[in-house]
Amino acid sequence: MLRVAVVGSGPSGVYTAQALVQQRDVPGVTVDVLDRLPCPYGLVRYGVAPDHEKIKSLQNNLRAALEHPAVAFLGNVRVGEGPGAVTPRGLLDLYHAVVYCVGAATDRRLGVPGEDLPGSFSATEFVSWYSAHPDAAPGGFVLAARSAVVIGVGNVAVDVARVLARGAEELRHTDVPDAALRALADSRVTDVHMVGRRGPSQAKFTTKELRELGSLPGAEALVRAGEAALDPAWADPSGLPAVGRRNVEVLRGWPGEPSLARARRVRLRFFLRPVALLGEEAVRAVRFERTVPDGRGGVVGTGRFEEIEAQLVLRSVGYRGLAIPGLPFDAEHGTVPHAGGRVLRDGAASPGEYVAGWIKRGPTGVIGTNRSCAKETVAALLAVAEALAARRPARDPRAALRAAGLEPVEWPGWLEIEAAEAALGQRLGRGRVKIPDWDGLLAAARAQR
Repeated sequence: MLRVAVVGSGPSGVYTAQALVQQRDVPGVTVDVLDRLPCPYGLVRYGVAPDHEKIKSLQNNLRAALEHPAVAFLGNVRVGEGPGAVTPRGLLDLYHAVVYCVGAATDRRLGVPGEDLPGSFSATEFVSWYSAHPDAAPGGFVLAARSAVVIGVGNVAVDVARVLARGAEELRHTDVPDAALRALADSRVTDVHMVGRRGPSQAKFTTKELRELGSLPGAEALVRAGEAALDPAWADPSGLPAVGRRNVEVLRGWPGEPSLARARRVRLRFFLRPVALLGEEAVRAVRFERTVPDGRGGVVGTGRFEEIEAQLVLRSVGYRGLAIPGLPFDAEHGTVPHAGGRVLRDGAASPGEYVAGWIKRGPTGVIGTNRSCAKETVAALLAVAEALAARRPARDPRAALRAAGLEPVEWPGWLEIEAAEAALGQRLGRGRVKIPDWDGLLAAARAQR
């Protein structure tokens, strides 16, 4: 038998487990899917906006893979160093092979003055808050803000802008945690500015996400035609790839100034790059430099500046992987060095150590991209299965983890969390509502004992 640990239970981790147990070349493969959190599904649970129920339904497919007889889920297992953690070397003592699928857990920085002022947050922090991530800081983000600036023009930026612009009643039917729902209900935000340093044709959001932003019942989406017209493709988008062409066509149909009497406005701004967040005790505005196309696909500054009022700033300029203590790490790219998925230590493949997903290739692609990425890594692992199986790891990894002081949450514990969240929603007169804190999640999980 070949016993494999997969670290991370998001799409890349689950697809890796699925590829391992569904292949037919190496019989008897079993997989333990480990996660730092007591809940599975990674960004599908903690990164998809609560009003995107169709995408969240991907959990059903991931569930089927985790319920495979040869797969076991072990949550609440931290991999790293220090008390309450198992080291990468320790995992190799318990399994024939370990595949790290830990994603890209932090945001890229802007690198401008004032970035750490109170009121300035990464988009990940905001998403974690409204997604009930147990590491999220408690308290409301939007209680006092009148104007919010979202820096970035990708799908995550659209998500956070849309959540800010929605009325709380529109989110009441979702699984958004109750404290976040109350904070959004008390929100004073009337203007949300989503700002990109380049033009509409180079924005990273998808057309579906963009159209949603333009169809909010309580908010109007606006685009300054003169500003967008700086984009060479604005007048004639026919030469763009399909997504860019559709995006420009959608944006060209939006007004430049408010035309409807709605409570909120979402203002898309282009060709502005942030140079500073302004304020003393808290952020009060963002200073931008006007940019123009450089003729080579980039932009250059013009030396002209503009300030946009903001009491809340959400920075959404990309994700970045974090190092796992005891595992090699390429700090420049935010990934683990590898060759076809095999972890490299000092330039040589490390026996039994593999990577898949964003920690392998960087934060690129869509959810489905992780499937082919996982298959490549699994093929590399299975190619040396005989050598891996010759090792003699601990007979019972779960017993060894408990002996080391860890308390894994297994699949029945996760089912208890699901039941507790359903009961919480019923008490609140809503559908299922997420439990937002570690104590609550672990208490629910232990109810099955």
